[in-house]
Amino acid sequence: MKIVVLDGYTENPGDLSWDALKALGDVTVYDRTSYEESPLIAERIGDAEIVIINKTPISKETIDKCPNMKLIAVLATGYNVVDYTYAKEKNIPVVNVPTYGTQIVGQYALGLLLEICSHYGHHDETVKAGKWENNDDWCYWDYPMIELYGKTAGIIGLGRIGQATAKLLNALDMKVLAYDAYQSEAGAKLAEYVSLDELFAQSDVIFLHCPLFPETEGMINKENIAKMKDGVILINNSRGQLVVEQDLADALNSGKVYAAGLDVVSTEPIKGDNPLLKAKNCIITPHISWAARASRQRIMDITVDNIKAFLDGNTVNQVNK
Repeated sequence: MKIVVLDGYTENPGDLSWDALKALGDVTVYDRTSYEESPLIAERIGDAEIVIINKTPISKETIDKCPNMKLIAVLATGYNVVDYTYAKEKNIPVVNVPTYGTQIVGQYALGLLLEICSHYGHHDETVKAGKWENNDDWCYWDYPMIELYGKTAGIIGLGRIGQATAKLLNALDMKVLAYDAYQSEAGAKLAEYVSLDELFAQSDVIFLHCPLFPETEGMINKENIAKMKDGVILINNSRGQLVVEQDLADALNSGKVYAAGLDVVSTEPIKGDNPLLKAKNCIITPHISWAARASRQRIMDITVDNIKAFLDGNTVNQVNK
């Protein structure tokens, strides 16, 4: 069984092992191939039967060029880089890793918020630059210090990650609201379900934890930002395409949105002309909410299990049934 990993570096930059995968067949691992459509993708797949990708696209054209392909395994939850509909037509299962980073992504979302509220990194830098030792007073702060106790947080998307975030916010004694098209009993124990407009109007902080669908793409736009409180804080470590970036940049620069903590943008890696790069009070990190070693090990383990199940004729975590 020939197995090829087309972009393995972000999953395993050297601190994990591919040995469990290698026990299943003849494995070739490429650190990077291409994040855009390229003939190199099909060339590297060759006659491999199992293709493992993270963000390298698998298009109809690539599938047609690789008739030996029998399984596409995604080292992530999102699978929009694969033409999974066409793969289904060709009887090629596409499998993903639906749950691996629930806790770490919720933790990271809270971390972005705490950084906005206290600016730990900035103040550390100023202390080491000598500002404290030369200060007239025994303390100083360069940004407003924000207390979260008693404030209202709104979570758009109260699935597993949204619920993990809600638990952390409850521990801070924040009021937690949520909007989700599919309400659950578990979610109702952690947050009060409200309409989307109510969430926009009442929330001091808004977290995006929803998938990217046609109905959610661009949902943070100037019309919806206008419905929000003045001085709202936005946290997004879900999908960059949920946000109309120019509209958010305008709102940050005007002060309508006080600050944003973002781990995702619409095009990744980020482009130099992204308006958020120059927006006021905007923290941007390079899509690393998921990247803790423990989280990546779970991705590896679940992917190996996905392939084992396929080889045994019991495909699991298939997204294109």
